[in-house]
Amino acid sequence: MSTESLTGGPALTPLFVRLKLSLLRNGLRQSPGRTAAYIASIVVGLLFAAAVVVGLVALRGNAHVGALAVLLTGILTLGWAVMPLFFPSGDETLDPTRLVMLPLRPRPLIVSLLTASLVGIGPFVTLALTAGAAVAVADGTVAAVVAVLAVALVVLVCVALARAVATASVRLLTSRRGRDLAVLSGLFIAIGGQGVNIAAQKLGSPDGLSVLEPLGDVLRWVPPASAVSAVEDAGHGAYGRAAAGLALTVLALVLLLWWWQRTLTTLMTSPDSSTLQAVEKDSGRVSDGKVRGPARLLPGGRTGTVMLRTLRYAWRDPKSKMSWATSIGVGLLVPVVYSVQGNGSIYTAFSASALLGMQMYNQFGQDTSAFWMVASAIATPRDAYLELRARALALSLVATPYVTLVVIGTAAFLDDWSSFLEVYGLSLALLGALVATGALSSALFPYSIPSEGNKSVAPGQASIAWFSLFGGVLVGTVLSLPLLALTIWLHVAGKHDLLWVLLPIGALYGVGAAQLGLRVAAPRVVRRLPEILAAVSKG
Repeated sequence: MSTESLTGGPALTPLFVRLKLSLLRNGLRQSPGRTAAYIASIVVGLLFAAAVVVGLVALRGNAHVGALAVLLTGILTLGWAVMPLFFPSGDETLDPTRLVMLPLRPRPLIVSLLTASLVGIGPFVTLALTAGAAVAVADGTVAAVVAVLAVALVVLVCVALARAVATASVRLLTSRRGRDLAVLSGLFIAIGGQGVNIAAQKLGSPDGLSVLEPLGDVLRWVPPASAVSAVEDAGHGAYGRAAAGLALTVLALVLLLWWWQRTLTTLMTSPDSSTLQAVEKDSGRVSDGKVRGPARLLPGGRTGTVMLRTLRYAWRDPKSKMSWATSIGVGLLVPVVYSVQGNGSIYTAFSASALLGMQMYNQFGQDTSAFWMVASAIATPRDAYLELRARALALSLVATPYVTLVVIGTAAFLDDWSSFLEVYGLSLALLGALVATGALSSALFPYSIPSEGNKSVAPGQASIAWFSLFGGVLVGTVLSLPLLALTIWLHVAGKHDLLWVLLPIGALYGVGAAQLGLRVAAPRVVRRLPEILAAVSKG
């Protein structure tokens, strides 16, 4: 490798392009599964892009297609902005710290990195979608010329934005908290999916694309969507507005490149201050062995220790945090989504109990290979009972106020306070029933959760996981049937003035069911301890 190529000579850009191609090729050679996944992603991406482009072209001439085009561009831009935050390890070239020891000048380095970033399925899909949006709104020769420039600008802005965000946040993304942020992407994907579902239903309404006009009027002046709007303006003869839209996108690109250059220079010429500060704090920290903060409120002895360990797993372990955050987020979202869809009911608040109750399943698998330390402290059914009870209490410490909040929020949102007490009681009963079946399922059907990768079940244990979860939830639902039968009887008999009793009965029923489940599961944990240890350590 010549000195000229390293210092920003004419060979630097081709070198980085070849480097990007080599990384893609070598990554595919790691395993057949990775190759198949990459090819499948390419096929899915191309099919999706083709379907969207065909739809946009079919809408050509529609009075409101301009609003759809700028909205699509805005969504693409948002996706490129958040992609480095949620998938920091998806592209090794997004980490500029790998280049800090090389004698590279920032400006030619940015040009080379930007060019190399245009290689890949993501930029190609963006190019196709943007081209489809431009074709949908272009009308005339001038608009076609503007469309070519607009498409190029949109792709460059999207790629430069992703690069600038990745460079500015690379210290965070390579830390433990950055990985925590990445695993929370499942929550945002779930919320985004529901948003797309609602938007699709709105577009299918009699108003059609006209509902997008208010949002489109705003996005027309937000780069790079302003470049696509410029294509439509040029077709209508509004050349001044078209020039302004293109100018805004060019200005955004220049500012992004300037910000990227500044952050890249700082990153490559300064030490990792966050690490230095952490070292300084650690060097001056004195530990006296005392528990501080909210943990002081936990009970003493084994119960408090296990509760603290469980809560720390939920907060610090990436996969546990993802599971908890997804359950909490989706549980809050379900009543809102059903309400927006016109199917609002306070009974949708049951999703809070169901999703949080599922966190009780596979308790020992969540410990992974560290379970041997827990197993060494379990010698009698009493030990197993105390272990399971503490874990259930830790779950209840979060689940009970959460379920309360969701039920109250749903009742307020739907203005249905007449059913609040019965739904609240049924929710607590369902939560207790799931805690009971979760404890028993943890003893009978444990499975391993791999610490690396995105899999939540070790190979060969998928059937155990499915049976554990869905079988346990089914049994938990059956355990809640007596209280549900009482609710139906009170309604049918017209005894609405007695529905309030479902709250105390439901709370007591939930506590009793949980207690019974823990008692039944404890001796089975002791008998099956070697099998549990082998199962959870498999991955």
